[in-house]
Amino acid sequence: MGFRSMLFLVFLSVLSVTSAAFGGGGGESLQLNDDVLGLIVFKSGVQDPGSYLATWSEDDDSPCAWSFVKCNPANGRVSEVDLNGLRLSGKIGRGLEKLQHLSVLSLASNNLSGVISPQLGLLPNLQTLNLSHNRISGTVPESLGNMSSLQFLDLSENSLSGALSDSMLENLGSLRFLSLAGNSLEGPVPSTLSKCTLLNHLNLSNNHFSGNLRFSGGIWGLTRLRTIDISNNELSGSLPIGASFLHNLKELSLQNNHFSGEIPGDLGLCPHLIRLDLSQNLFTGKLPESLQRLNSLWFLNLSNNLLDGDFPQWIGSLELSSLEYIDLSGNSLKGSLPDTMGGLKLLKILRLNDNKLSGEIPEGVFGIGLEEVDFSRNLLSGSIPPGSGKMVESLQVMDLSGNNLSGDIPPEMGLFSRLRYLNLSWNSFHSRLPPEVVYSQNLSVLDLRNSALIGEIPEDICESGSLGILQLDGNSLTGGIPPQIGNCSSLTLLSLSHNNLSGTIPETLSMLKKLKILKLEVNQLSGEIPQELGKLENLLAVNVSYNRLTGRLPAGSIFQNLDSSALEGNDGICSPLLKGPCKMNAPKPIVINPFAYGNQTDDKGNNGGDNEPLASTRSSRHHRFLSVSAIVAISAAAIIAVGVMVITMVNASVRRRISFVDNALESMCSSSSSRSQGMATGKLILFDTKSSPDWVSSSFESVLNKASEIGEGVFGTVYKAPLGGEGSRVVAIKKLTSSKILQYPEDFDREVRVLGKARHQNLIPLRGYYWTPQLQLLVSDFVPGGNLESKLHEMGTSVSSPPLTWAVRFKVILGTAKGLAHLHHSCQPPIIHYNIKPSNILLDENLNPKISDFGLARLVAKLDRHVMSNRFQAAIGYVAPELACQSLRVNEKCDVYGFGMLILEIVTGRRPVEYGEDNVLILNDHVRVLLEQGNVLECVDPAMGGYPDEEVLPVLKLALVCTSQIPSSRPSMAEVVQILQVIKTPVPHRMEAY
Repeated sequence: MGFRSMLFLVFLSVLSVTSAAFGGGGGESLQLNDDVLGLIVFKSGVQDPGSYLATWSEDDDSPCAWSFVKCNPANGRVSEVDLNGLRLSGKIGRGLEKLQHLSVLSLASNNLSGVISPQLGLLPNLQTLNLSHNRISGTVPESLGNMSSLQFLDLSENSLSGALSDSMLENLGSLRFLSLAGNSLEGPVPSTLSKCTLLNHLNLSNNHFSGNLRFSGGIWGLTRLRTIDISNNELSGSLPIGASFLHNLKELSLQNNHFSGEIPGDLGLCPHLIRLDLSQNLFTGKLPESLQRLNSLWFLNLSNNLLDGDFPQWIGSLELSSLEYIDLSGNSLKGSLPDTMGGLKLLKILRLNDNKLSGEIPEGVFGIGLEEVDFSRNLLSGSIPPGSGKMVESLQVMDLSGNNLSGDIPPEMGLFSRLRYLNLSWNSFHSRLPPEVVYSQNLSVLDLRNSALIGEIPEDICESGSLGILQLDGNSLTGGIPPQIGNCSSLTLLSLSHNNLSGTIPETLSMLKKLKILKLEVNQLSGEIPQELGKLENLLAVNVSYNRLTGRLPAGSIFQNLDSSALEGNDGICSPLLKGPCKMNAPKPIVINPFAYGNQTDDKGNNGGDNEPLASTRSSRHHRFLSVSAIVAISAAAIIAVGVMVITMVNASVRRRISFVDNALESMCSSSSSRSQGMATGKLILFDTKSSPDWVSSSFESVLNKASEIGEGVFGTVYKAPLGGEGSRVVAIKKLTSSKILQYPEDFDREVRVLGKARHQNLIPLRGYYWTPQLQLLVSDFVPGGNLESKLHEMGTSVSSPPLTWAVRFKVILGTAKGLAHLHHSCQPPIIHYNIKPSNILLDENLNPKISDFGLARLVAKLDRHVMSNRFQAAIGYVAPELACQSLRVNEKCDVYGFGMLILEIVTGRRPVEYGEDNVLILNDHVRVLLEQGNVLECVDPAMGGYPDEEVLPVLKLALVCTSQIPSSRPSMAEVVQILQVIKTPVPHRMEAY
C-alpha cells in the first residue's frame, strides 16, 4: 500500500466530516472522492492473491473505470460492486459505508472472515447484499434491519451463529429474497418475518432454528412466497397452512425437522407446486387425497415419517403424470400397489422400501423408464415381472430384497444395459440363477443371499467384467466354484457361504487382486487351500470354516493370522490354532524296490535266478532288504533317542531352575508381605542413573493411594507420586494389570528397555520400572498440563480455559505425527503405540504434545479377546477395522488409523462416535459425506474461531486417507509428517495437490 493510501486511512474520519460540510455545488468533487476513499480503505483490509483489484488506485479521481465497479451515469457515483469468486480473503472492514449511492454489493464465494460490519446498515440505498459462501462468523447485526430499500439478502454458507433479533426484519418490507442457509443460527424464527409481505424466496435451511411457526401470520401468511426451504433445523409443531398462502408456492422443503400432526390437505390446492419434501419428520395419519390434484408436481418425498393406512390408489392418475421422483419409504403404508402406476411415464425414482406393502408387483411399473426402484423390506409376493420397454435401457438400481417373492428370476434382467446394483436377497425363488442376469455390462453389485436358489453357479458369472460384490450366501447351490470366477477382476467381496458347494477351491481366485473379503464357510469344499491365494495383498477377511479342507494354509496375506473361528470345522487344516489332526495332501514318499538288491538282470530285464522257486527268491531278497533297512532304521532311532534324552534332561534342568527362582521370589514376597501388608520388595530400575534405590512397602503408600490416582486405561492405573520421598521430583507411575503382563523378569526388562530407548521431544520418556511377580510399575515424566481429551471437551467453560485455536490444534497434530513417526521409523524394532486417543496425548505448559503409553502391547504375553474387548470399549472409534475383522494383527497402519481419527476429533471438536436418541454418528463417515457434498468445512469446530481454509481442508482430507478401511491405502507416519509440513508451508496453489 502506498503512502497516500495510508493518509486516506488516517484522515478517513476527518474527510467524512468535511464531505458532509460540502453539501452540493463545489463539494461534488470531494463527494466523488468518498467513493475512491471507501473502496481503497476496503481494499486495504483484504488480500487479493489474483491481483483482481490492481486497477483500484488512490491516485484516481473516480472509481468508475475500475474493474468490478459500476457507476450511475446520472450522478457518477458508485452503484454496484461485484467481487464474486475472486478468492479474496481478510475481513470486511470499514470503508464501504462511504458508498452512499451503492445499490448492489456482492462479495460472495470468497474467503472473507471476521464479522459483518454493523456499518453496512448505514447504506440507505442498498438493494442487494450478497455475502454468501465465505467464512464470516459472529451474529447477524441488528443494524441490517435499517436498510429499508433492501430487496435481496443472502448470508448463506458462512459461520454465523446466535439468535436473530426479533426486530431485525421489522423494516425490511421490500425484501424479496432472504437466505440464511448453511450457518449455525439458533433460537426461534423472528416473528417479524411476517412483515416481509413481498418475500417470494425464503431459505433458512441447515441451521439450528427451533420452536414452531405458529406466530401471528408466520410464514404461512406470506402469500407471495414461491420457494420455502426451512429443512434441516429443529422446528416443531403442526403446519397450519391455508389456501391463500399456497397459490404461488412452487417448492416446499421442510425435511429433517420435528414437525408433527397430519399433512395438511390444503397442500393439494397449490396449482404450481413442483417440489414437496416433508421427509424425516413426525407426520402421522394417511396421505391426503387432495395431493392427487398436484398436476405440476415432479418431486414427492414423504419418507421416514409415521404415515399409515393403505397405499394411495390415486398415485398413477393422469393428474400426477409429471411425477419423476416418489419416495414414501420408511413409513407404515400397507395394501397393494395400484396397476395405474404404470401410467407414470416420466417416473425415474420409485422408493417404497420399509413399509408393509403386500400383493404382487404391477407389471406396468416395469414397463416405464425407471432408473431406480426400491421395494425392499415389504411383504410383496408373486413373481418378478419381466422388464421391458424403456426400463431395459434406463434401470440402474433394483432392490427387491426382504420380501416373499417366488418363481423364476427373469432372464430379461440380463438385457438391462445400465443396471449396476441388483439386490434380490431374502426371498423364496426356489429357482436357478439364470446366467443371463450377469450379462449386464455395468453390473457391480449382485446380492442374492438367502433366496432359496438351487443348481450350480453359472460359469460365466463374471461376464460383465465390472462385478465388484458377489453375494450368494445362504442358498442351496451345488457343484463346484467355477474356475472362470478368476475373471471377476473387479471383485472386492466374494461370499458363497452356507451352500452345498463341493470340490476344491480354484487356484484362479488368486487372480482377484482387489479382493478384500472371501467367505466360503459351511460348504463341502475339500482339498487344500491353493497356496497362490497367499499373494492376495488386499485381503482383509477370510472364512473357510466347516468344510472338508486339509493341508497347509497359504503363506503370506491374511491366512497365517486367521482366527480359529475362520478355520474350525475342517478335516485337517494344518494350523496351531486347531486341535484336530493335520492331513497333508503331499505325494507319498518313493519306496525302494525290494528286488533291486537281487541278481543283476540281463539285457532283457530277466533276473539271473529264474530257475529258483518264486517264493524262495522273494523271501531271500526280502531278507537282504530288511537287513539294510533295519541298520538304517536302528541307527536313526538311536540318534533320535539320544536327542530326546538330552532335551528331556535340559528341560528338566530348566524347570528346576525356574522352580527354584519362582520359589525364591515367592519366599521373598511372602516375607516382605508379612512386613509390609502385602507389598513385595523389589528393585527400582532407573535408566538415567547409575544407582537405583530399593523400594519397600513404605515407598508405595503414595503410589497406591486412591487420592494419587490420575488416570486408568486398558493396561493399568496411573498415579502421581514423588520419586524418592517428599520434595523430590514428581513422576507418573503406571501400575500394570499383571494378569496379562510378561511373567519373567528378563523378558519384562528386555521389552521395557526397548521402550526406554525411545526418546523424542513429542514422547513422554520412560524413566524406569519396578518388577516383582505380583506388581509391575512403569515410571515416566509427569506432565502437569493435562491431556488433549480435557482440552478439547472441557475447555471453554471459563475465561481461564479458552478453546484451543487452530494454530494450537495444528501444532498438536504435527507434533503427535512426529512422535509416532519416530516410534515407527527410528526405533529398532519399530514400536507400535496401539492405543492412540486424546487421553494419551499430554500437553506441556506451552501446549506442545507429548505421547504417553506407547508400546505397552509389547509387555503383554498374548493379545487375547479379553484384552481386545477392553481395548474397543476404552477407545471407541479409534480401533482400526482390521482388528475387529478376524485376527489381532497389530501393525503401524493401526496407529495411522487412530491418528486419522485423532485429527478428526481435533478439527471438529466431536467424539469419534456420538449417540443420539435415534441415531449414531460415526465421525469419519460423517466428514466423508460432507466432503463428497462439498460442505466439509461445516464440520469444523466453531469454538476455535477463525481458521485458514487452505490448511484445514487438506488436513481433513489427510485424516480421511489415514482412516481408510484398507490398511495398505493408509500412508506411513513419515509420509504424514511430510504432508503436514507441506500444508503449513506457504506454497502458492498448494491446495491443488490435495
